[in-house]
Amino acid sequence: MMLLLLAWRNLWRNPNRSLITMASVWCAVVLAIAMSSLQKGVFDHLVANVVSFYTGYVQVHRVGYHSEQTLENSFLLTDSIQNAVLSSPGVASVTPRLEAFALASTGEKTKGCLVTGIAPESEDRVTRLRSKVVAGEYSGDSSQRILIAEGLAGRLQTGVGDTVILLGQGYYGATAAGKYAVGGILHFGSPDLNDQLVFLPLALAQHWLDAPGLATTLVVSPGRPADTEANAALLRAALPADFETLTWQEMMPDIYEHIQTDTASGAIILAVLYLLISFGIFATLLMMLAERQREFGMLVALGMKKWQLARMVMFESVFITLTGCLLGILVSIPLVWWLNRHPIRFGGEIAEIYERFGFEAVFPASLAPSIFWNQAIAVLVIGLLLSSYPVIKVLYLKPVEAMQA
Repeated sequence: MMLLLLAWRNLWRNPNRSLITMASVWCAVVLAIAMSSLQKGVFDHLVANVVSFYTGYVQVHRVGYHSEQTLENSFLLTDSIQNAVLSSPGVASVTPRLEAFALASTGEKTKGCLVTGIAPESEDRVTRLRSKVVAGEYSGDSSQRILIAEGLAGRLQTGVGDTVILLGQGYYGATAAGKYAVGGILHFGSPDLNDQLVFLPLALAQHWLDAPGLATTLVVSPGRPADTEANAALLRAALPADFETLTWQEMMPDIYEHIQTDTASGAIILAVLYLLISFGIFATLLMMLAERQREFGMLVALGMKKWQLARMVMFESVFITLTGCLLGILVSIPLVWWLNRHPIRFGGEIAEIYERFGFEAVFPASLAPSIFWNQAIAVLVIGLLLSSYPVIKVLYLKPVEAMQA
């Protein structure tokens, strides 16, 4: 206890030196947290836009549907299949879909689109589709109206209450044609989704495609997104052999590889940042050691054990680094909160480049608690490792030479 009190009082004998060291630590923590938070926030936003708002985390199809997405690879939607999926451990909810490509037309305007038959209530539980409605109303299971994505509605110059003609190919190869009123307009964060999606209630889609009782996809929502791989493995074991279970990483490998590549590059940038941090902290420790050589020599000459002196120096380093880390967390919390509530948005050419790749040019920060603690602990470990140098120097201190310095 005596050494702890002495170490704390020693810090404020030279407040400028201690404050400089603390400042270097808290700046490092703030920079590391801000960078990690932005990186995780961007990836979470990307996955939320592309995965949770349409694709889902896990999908179940008949074998071969993913490589050849035609109605011929659909399956009979039975209660036994849906119950087998729902009863699998870790599955929170499931919703069926019947998907087909078609032409959407209003007057002289025609555009290719992806028509998706959905069960509106269960679809909302899985993908929160209701939250995407920006005009009109969300459909019910028995509705005769369609939902259309905002970008597609703009290209067709149509709105709520207008009529859209859908022209495609039915299950038996015959022409599927239908005329439907627009009940609601949806906005998706992904420009690709925003330019091509049309939703029909499942029964209406089955009638339009002459595919009664059929579905092409079961979209599965795991209880925890982090358990996606484990849940998919359990589903593969529980379902018949003529069904395939795919995670979003398998369905969209380009996005997954993009995230992995950016994560690796972010780790390299963090490593460089930590290296710069290390030099700053180490320089301050060297300055402290040089200034106090005479003091250390006198303390040992007066009878203080070297191991006691080394412990005192270690406590000083711990206090400085720990205080800097705590200050860094306190400063970074309002900064990250602001970036989360007011994400960075790009416009102009930068936004067009991102949209060309199907991404929304919005960069929010993540508020995940692990970001704050992980970065603070990393900087704390760096500080403690660097403090071993003055400890070793104290243990090998020669009092006579130190007092002459």
